[in-house]
Amino acid sequence: MAESFVEILTGTLKCLCLVLYHWIVAVLKAVLPASVQAKDISGETVLITGAGSGIGRLMAVRFAKLKCRLVLWDVNEKGNVETLSMCQEYGVTAKAYTINLCDREDVYDIANKVKQEIGQIDILVNNAGIVTGKKFLDCPDNMIQKTMEVNAMAHFWTVKAFLPDMLKRNHGHIVNVASSAGFIGVTGLADYCASKFAAVGFEESLRFELESLGKDGVHTTVVCPFFINTGMFEGAKTRFPFLLPVLEPDYVARKIVEAVLCNQVVLCIPRILYIFYAVKGMIPHQPGFVISKYLGAHNLMDSFVGRQKNE
Repeated sequence: MAESFVEILTGTLKCLCLVLYHWIVAVLKAVLPASVQAKDISGETVLITGAGSGIGRLMAVRFAKLKCRLVLWDVNEKGNVETLSMCQEYGVTAKAYTINLCDREDVYDIANKVKQEIGQIDILVNNAGIVTGKKFLDCPDNMIQKTMEVNAMAHFWTVKAFLPDMLKRNHGHIVNVASSAGFIGVTGLADYCASKFAAVGFEESLRFELESLGKDGVHTTVVCPFFINTGMFEGAKTRFPFLLPVLEPDYVARKIVEAVLCNQVVLCIPRILYIFYAVKGMIPHQPGFVISKYLGAHNLMDSFVGRQKNE
């Protein structure tokens, strides 16, 4: 049966009021310090992929300081054990698992092992990532596939493994670390951008599904930072560092943990990325192309060398 004019008008007014309310709440959350709105996660179990180095390790230590239990996943056993030792210095329970995130069955098997040995996961941080850094036609097929598997497909498998328990308890938090390259294309990063666009889209769709189910206790966060000074993007240059600085890892790790504490949905670092994202949706392609070129997005990877094997 078709809606009447009064029903449409009432629904529209209700929608506008809700939009205004949530907009005001979002503004307040943006200006209030994290310490004011932070939730207590002490005693909760946090699983971090790519915990053996970089921001994965830094996040693990920060969560350990907050008295969380840690489950550390990485393909690099040596680095992961080092992170484990750093976390245990804070007197928390922590366990490291060596895993191949490219292997779906390995993800499911080790997820089941974690449930048996540790218990339920409260906070899942999909942090592991790789970059090839080659122009599309120069990028080997196996590296394109691996990039998609680590940066995107692994998110599906980890969430499938741990989300059901979160839904049963209506409690949990899923963090997908994507990139600014997840909503703006970059020359020389076709496979990487594709994987990060996938991560962003996955988080948004998952969030809508959770909201439609009424599971307000299960939160999601997607993280979209510019280049981080971890060695992963060694050699990549930014034309205007005062606008788009190469980010320090400890700062990024702190902002991600704060986002979890505040149930922040989208975290862009630096903040100017929010503006770029909004502008991209409002202007035609060609003006956007000119602006992108001026800002250096077409030459960011010209001097890229990446993380060296001895790092």
